[in-house]
Amino acid sequence: MFSAPPAVAAGPEVVSGPAAEPECFAPWSADTKFLKYEAKQGPFRIALANGYIANTWRIQMIQTAKAYAAQPDVAAKLKEFKVVSTGEDVPAQISAINNFIDSGYDAIVVNAQNPTAFGPVIKRAKEAGVILVAFDNILDTQDAINVNVDQKGLGVLWANWLINNVPNGGKVLEVRGVAGTSVDTDRHNGVMETLNASGKTWDVTEVVGKWDDGVAQKATADAIATNGPFDGITGQGGDTGIVQAMIDAKHPFVPFGGETENGFRKFCAAHADDGLKCSSAGTGPAQVAVAIKTAIAALEGNVVPQSVKLPLAIVEHPNFKEGEDYFPDQSDNFFVGNSFPTCGINFTAQEIMGQTQENQ
Repeated sequence: MFSAPPAVAAGPEVVSGPAAEPECFAPWSADTKFLKYEAKQGPFRIALANGYIANTWRIQMIQTAKAYAAQPDVAAKLKEFKVVSTGEDVPAQISAINNFIDSGYDAIVVNAQNPTAFGPVIKRAKEAGVILVAFDNILDTQDAINVNVDQKGLGVLWANWLINNVPNGGKVLEVRGVAGTSVDTDRHNGVMETLNASGKTWDVTEVVGKWDDGVAQKATADAIATNGPFDGITGQGGDTGIVQAMIDAKHPFVPFGGETENGFRKFCAAHADDGLKCSSAGTGPAQVAVAIKTAIAALEGNVVPQSVKLPLAIVEHPNFKEGEDYFPDQSDNFFVGNSFPTCGINFTAQEIMGQTQENQ
């Protein structure tokens, strides 16, 4: 006697747009699919499966996720919100997602350590009717919802800043992020393709900074000692540490395309007249809140894009405004622009810093 095959949950219906909240859930492109999942009865069990944790952005992201889940209107829709960070171990992150699926969670939000290694667990989630929402480091699949900024476009922006401010080309220090992640790869490709297409000659030194001030500072100090001086710098994160390494080494200030850390922007404002002409652009860790909001909307049966595009927060020399673009009285280790007003997501530093970075 043959047993019946296990029931497979129906996937979402592909529908015409727009999304339920079009001002928030903007489609990535004109051909992005719109999805409508079968509505579930709340409150919901949602998990955040994070990978790497050892830098300021990821810590602030975890704190922002907890702050968002604690807001009364969001908390009313949540039966449980669980957070796990597994480090750089890809199999450990996949195992955590499998555990959430086995435990019956309704949706899992993930910042993926690798964009292509999650095929089997994506299939399991789909079969179990669990909604996967990837953000920041996204998943290379049409069977999950992706929420992100144009990471490659960010690399293009930084490279164009160097092209415009280092008119004769020259030596560039590129401080990269965490190897193997989609964010690091996309940003690096944007930088290199744009520099190579500029018609100028560039000598690029690449080092790994892991988006962390301490790691990036040491990597920069070593690069200055062995390959410096440089005519321009671009950093994916850890930019406060990069500038501090320049100061410690008495390296001349040069044009810099970097992220949105408060400490970096303080340096940019203070040393602009000394040659530190900056483009500071990125997206705040609050994109995790957009990912959670997207998961809840999908669980409620609302129409959402399969790929959501978020806006960049950008400020460039000479337009750094105290109290708006940087905050002298706040910690250096705080990413500015950590809000998405079109999604109703705005956080104060106090709301975020009141949360822990620990698993829960």
